Amino acid sequence: MKQHLIYTIKSIAVVFTTAMLFFSCKDTYERVGEEAKTNIYPQGVAQNFTLTYTEARNEMKSDDLSSTKVIAVLTSPISEDFDNLRFRHRTFPKGMELHFFDDDNNKSIIKADYGIIYTTTNLIDLQGNVVIDTHDGKRMETAQLYWDRENEWIFTQEKFKFTNPEDGTVMDGEGMDFNRDLSIFKAHRTYGIKTFKEEE
Repeated sequence: MKQHLIYTIKSIAVVFTTAMLFFSCKDTYERVGEEAKTNIYPQGVAQNFTLTYTEARNEMKSDDLSSTKVIAVLTSPISEDFDNLRFRHRTFPKGMELHFFDDDNNKSIIKADYGIIYTTTNLIDLQGNVVIDTHDGKRMETAQLYWDRENEWIFTQEKFKFTNPEDGTVMDGEGMDFNRDLSIFKAHRTYGIKTFKEEE
């Protein structure tokens, strides 16, 4: 009985000692130099931001005069410019809306809750409730979307919903890549509904 009591007291002492060691551990090390967390601030912040992308209709020389064509208009409540960093980019923390025009001047619209334009790679990363509405009524909905501006190619690895009123289809899936006007697309994994009209 006496040995059991001594064993119990030793066990309680070990538990309390271990608990005191865990609770007394505190990180008091002050980080300096390269390991210190650096605060990153934008070099500029714009409110009610509008950016218009244009291109010349014909190749121009330095002294030529020519009219330009609007290919896209980007608007956002706030734009933060981080072009002062090594990996230059611009963020749109309160969402963005992009109107883009095809060769026939038909307008399609992309909306997202958050956006980043990577200046160096010409890539746009759209996040949160991304919706594309094309001029002919097609609609694409997903959680995240990338747009490669240089190659005019758009892609996602997230779940998506694609509605095409022309042929009455609603396609759900995961992963898709397509061109700017959604005329060419490749779905990686799909499942969906298609309705057929009965001929009389």
